[in-house]
Amino acid sequence: MNDKRRNITECKRQRINKAILLFFLINFVNFVAVAQQDPQFTQNRFNQLTVNPGFAGSSGFINFSLLNRYQWVGFPGAPVTTVFNTDAAIKLIGANDGVGFSVINDVIGFEKNISIGLNYSWRTKVGNGNLGSGISLGLMNKNLNLDMTGIDGSDLVNTTDPSLPQGKAGGVMADMGIGFYYQHKNYELAVSARHLNQPTLTFDESGSYSIRRHYYLSGSTTLQTANERLEAMPAFFFKTEGTTWQADLNMNFQYDKRFWGGIGYRIGDAILINMGAEFWNGIKFGYSYDISTSALSRYNGGSHEFFFAYSVLLYKKRTHKYRSVRFL
Repeated sequence: MNDKRRNITECKRQRINKAILLFFLINFVNFVAVAQQDPQFTQNRFNQLTVNPGFAGSSGFINFSLLNRYQWVGFPGAPVTTVFNTDAAIKLIGANDGVGFSVINDVIGFEKNISIGLNYSWRTKVGNGNLGSGISLGLMNKNLNLDMTGIDGSDLVNTTDPSLPQGKAGGVMADMGIGFYYQHKNYELAVSARHLNQPTLTFDESGSYSIRRHYYLSGSTTLQTANERLEAMPAFFFKTEGTTWQADLNMNFQYDKRFWGGIGYRIGDAILINMGAEFWNGIKFGYSYDISTSALSRYNGGSHEFFFAYSVLLYKKRTHKYRSVRFL
């Protein structure tokens, strides 16, 4: 009988802890809502099109990619993000233009956001490299569900707050962005901005939700080591919305232009570990694991990110087995 009571007590304690963690996450999300609102990724060099339309068509292939990110595993209501991207070089307006299409499904706490975007990039020769200047136009469908209660039936969200919608709410917003992607044989530089129009969604008469403009800056280079089959690839990725900022510093190594792995650090947030390979005829797979170093490290088991991609030649017929000379 005592064992049964202890089990019931332990079960209640675990449920209370989960409710407390969820309540903490909701308040954390409210803080993030006025700071950085875009999803976070670790394998950014494989996910350029998501934040930079200037990247479209830069590889010369038709590319398809799927990325799944599970952030702060074990934390109730933690972000889960799925991204699908496709892009290709075309000859529509210029000789080396590019088009792209992106879909992002992002779920965090009581929010679910689905974004779609069309990208177009004008590619021009600049110095010894190529510059892609791109624009993206799209839609974002935002849905909020504030009908969330704790184990005692009380609201986890302050539904009496006039700035918050009551119960479930949602809507669609137009979105746009620009980006520039410079590609040299030895390095790459990119700068872009999302949510240029800073779209706002009004929830009837209860309040509104605005997305701030986000800015991105990234770069990477390839350094040959003493081993001609091994390359070092340092990189950085920086983003800000004007109030807060975040930066990733990475050092990857690539062997035989087919296998890669490395370590990085997201300042003030996590240690980043990633690895991947190209298996056959343009098929690539990547995995990364974030080890949290922030205050949330006590409450989660890190973050997992899986990446899958397929690239095919666009205008030329294959005469031999494909083996890419660069990864996206």
